Amino acid sequence: MKISKLKVRLQKNRAMTTISLRIPEDVVNDLKEIAPRLGFSGYQPLIRAYVGQGLRSDLERLNQHPKLSHLVKSLRKHGVKDEVIASAIAEINDSSKAA
Repeated sequence: MKISKLKVRLQKNRAMTTISLRIPEDVVNDLKEIAPRLGFSGYQPLIRAYVGQGLRSDLERLNQHPKLSHLVKSLRKHGVKDEVIASAIAEINDSSKAA
């Protein structure tokens, strides 16, 4: 990630937007339980941290392999479901970590 982009991301007064997200109650309860144990003020900051972590990981992977996003677009165009694509990418990630 570029330094200028990183500086913007680290600013505490970044603009925020409200979204609605459906999450199973038991998952929310687990988030509420674990958030303070991990040093978060609540479950929403923990969710933001999880989303940010996954996003940074995906951005890094896509930047290292720019043709991957083209492949995903092509697979979707040919009717491959998002769940199948995500599962295949997860398998690739798991096999590359094991290697």
